[in-house]
Amino acid sequence: MPSRRTRPPHQPKKDITHWETFSNSPPWFMTESGYVSGNFDAGKDQLKPGSVDDFAEYLAGATERLEKAHGIKVDTLDPFNEPNTDYWGTRLGPDGQPVGGRQEGAHIGPELQQKVIRALAPVLKKSRSDAEISAMDETNPGTFATNWNSYQQEVRDLVGQMNVHTYGTGQRTTVRDLAKAAGKPLWMSEVEGDWGDGQSFTDMRPGLGLAQRMVDDLRELEPKAWVFWQPVEDYDNMKPGGESAKGGNWGEIQLPFSCTSQDTLTSCPIHTNTKFDTARNFTHYIKPGDRLIKTNDTSSTAAVSRKGDAATVVHVNSTTEARDVTLDLSRFGRVSSRATVTPVVTSADGKLEKQQPIRVTGKRATLAVPAQSVTSFLVKGVSGVAEDAAELRKGHTYRLTGVQSGKDLTIAGNGTGLVIRTRNTTDPSGQQWRVEQIRGEGNRKRYVLTETGADKRLAVRDGALVAEPDEGRRDAAAQWIASSTGDGSWTLVNAATGQLPDVGGQSTNDGASVGVWQPNSGSNQRWKVTEVAGD
Repeated sequence: MPSRRTRPPHQPKKDITHWETFSNSPPWFMTESGYVSGNFDAGKDQLKPGSVDDFAEYLAGATERLEKAHGIKVDTLDPFNEPNTDYWGTRLGPDGQPVGGRQEGAHIGPELQQKVIRALAPVLKKSRSDAEISAMDETNPGTFATNWNSYQQEVRDLVGQMNVHTYGTGQRTTVRDLAKAAGKPLWMSEVEGDWGDGQSFTDMRPGLGLAQRMVDDLRELEPKAWVFWQPVEDYDNMKPGGESAKGGNWGEIQLPFSCTSQDTLTSCPIHTNTKFDTARNFTHYIKPGDRLIKTNDTSSTAAVSRKGDAATVVHVNSTTEARDVTLDLSRFGRVSSRATVTPVVTSADGKLEKQQPIRVTGKRATLAVPAQSVTSFLVKGVSGVAEDAAELRKGHTYRLTGVQSGKDLTIAGNGTGLVIRTRNTTDPSGQQWRVEQIRGEGNRKRYVLTETGADKRLAVRDGALVAEPDEGRRDAAAQWIASSTGDGSWTLVNAATGQLPDVGGQSTNDGASVGVWQPNSGSNQRWKVTEVAGD
């Protein structure tokens, strides 16, 4: 269980597998406004330029003291929290005292972020802590990409882990590809939400909203960790008339923060909402060490057990109608004649209710799920990987068809450039690509793509996408990391440059050039992969 805290909880330390410290704001005396709630202009940098080194010393020192006081080892330190936003502002009332802005925060733009990281790295190295720098806990993937793309390479090299929030959801695949290009672990390091209409402990909408967010984040970001923001909330703040007129559903657990040691569960009750229940459909059945695998359904997350002898599929049905879900298990190497699927259902009618196992027949199982429910399908009696399971198979030949253009990636007439052209069924020369995995594992496998007719491989040279003779060493510039959300389309991240094949100007014209560009989640950077018949 990862944990991101500034103060350790009262629980066995063995339950925590990763500690991370982070900063909402520099101390008040290092800020431009003199307040930890933000600058008077929320869009301007809050950290004083002259306090960068002091801030670095403060971050490392606080982490050291936390480790010593509680006997823990901090793994990562993030000096920021949603820094390139206008969320954090201070406003003074007539009496000169701050009003509103109840949360600590500080705008720190990309240029200043880099100065902090440069200052923090040597201080951390000299400290007694072994923590690495993580960055930059930005509010959404799009703003994260803006920040990261502005970083100089030497600054990126100082970051050991990439952290992003998903309060906005666009460009998740951009950050996924940036992390793969950088070769760094990626965390979805914070998200929460209401997903309802006033405080409620029975309304399924909050639970469904959280569950779908988890499915989408895991599918599109491929993070190493998915982290809750403040799962325990103040009941009084969330009730009607507290933070808002209707109240809210932030947190999975709500209790009055005014409780004292003299209170009991009767005088100070603890409440859980449906987010608490649907989150357990994931956390109770997808265990640390399990491997996430792709599905062709945007409402499902699937994982294979650490030992490879079982699987779990979590399915979200947000609709108001019951529906059937079919699990196709044919891509496992072995499906026992006694294989079963056991549904565990959370809905308005119950929490994590385990139902009778269903027998798998013909390597498939069809199960009914209730309306507005989250179901964990526990699959037993499967193991291994079928020979034809991989979507990209070594030595097989494929067409790469632009998702936006509907045209195939083709070697240009000059023999070195790349263009898109309408598929030629009579003369496919220049349009068929053989795939060979050469290194890597999991979601970071590296491939070489060679056009079969010309025997030329895809590479990036001098900033251009080229087809070059498949001769000599296949260096990183000729290696590609393939990513898919499971919809049959892929991006290809160049292992040397981090750039993707990109149809220039988002053109759909025959003969339009294909170059390389930074990942941006554009459909002109995605390619539908279709195996050529006869392989």
